[in-house]
Amino acid sequence: MQAHPSHRNLTQLLSKYPKAAGALFQVYNDLTLAQRWTEVEVIDLPDCQRAAIKGLKPSSDAGEPASVYVVLPCSLAESISTSWFRDAFASLGTNAPEAIFVAITAEDSSTVYYKISKGIVKPPL
Repeated sequence: MQAHPSHRNLTQLLSKYPKAAGALFQVYNDLTLAQRWTEVEVIDLPDCQRAAIKGLKPSSDAGEPASVYVVLPCSLAESISTSWFRDAFASLGTNAPEAIFVAITAEDSSTVYYKISKGIVKPPL
């Protein structure tokens, strides 16, 4: 992991949150290398004992602008709760988006993203 070029962008938070280091490293590389996010920023969320990733997701439509998203990495082996998500939204403060994405990573390097909204939200029709 230390030899990978993205490690230098994550070093401080990987050592601060060793239990979440693998998920952070895997999701960061997925977003920057495979999904080609830009303006990627790693945000420290001490209440959740991990870091989140904020960045611009490229638009799939030519005329549509890129969108800013926040992703919270975690491992499939971790236990998470609604209070954990509440802490994540609170840690993001006044700049908290209406929704965040939780990225659940597995040992086989697969990653699944789930959209988590703040409060109760009616699904789009």
